[in-house]
Amino acid sequence: VQLQASGGGLVQAGGSLTLSCAASGFISSRSLMGWFRQAPGKEREFVAAISRSAGTTYYADSVKGRFTISRDVAKNTVYLRMNSLKPEDTAVYYCAATVSGTDYYNLERKYDYWGQGTLVTVSS
Repeated sequence: VQLQASGGGLVQAGGSLTLSCAASGFISSRSLMGWFRQAPGKEREFVAAISRSAGTTYYADSVKGRFTISRDVAKNTVYLRMNSLKPEDTAVYYCAATVSGTDYYNLERKYDYWGQGTLVTVSS
C-alpha cells in the first residue's frame, strides 16, 4: 500500500505546476483520491478529490477554477494541475486515498492512505 507524490517546486505567482500521485494498483482502482495541503503554521486542508470512476470531482472554494484534478487509471496515477498560482498556495501537498466512497470527501479522517507530501512554494 503506497502513495508517492511528486512534482512540487518553486514557481512564481501566476505560474503553473502539475503534481502527480502514483498509487499501487489496489488503491488506485478502488479509491476516492484526494489532495490536501498544509501551509506553515496552519492545519492541513482539503484541496480536491476525484471519484473512482473519475466521473466526479470536488474542489475547495479557494482553488476552484484554478486547479484541476484528474486520474489515469491505466497508470494508477492522480494529477493535480495548478494554474494561476498565488503565494497563499504555498504548502506541502499530500495525496490520499480511501475505499469508503465519496461521502465527506473533504475530511482528513476519511482517508486511509497518505503519501509523503511534496512542497510547493509560490513566490510573489
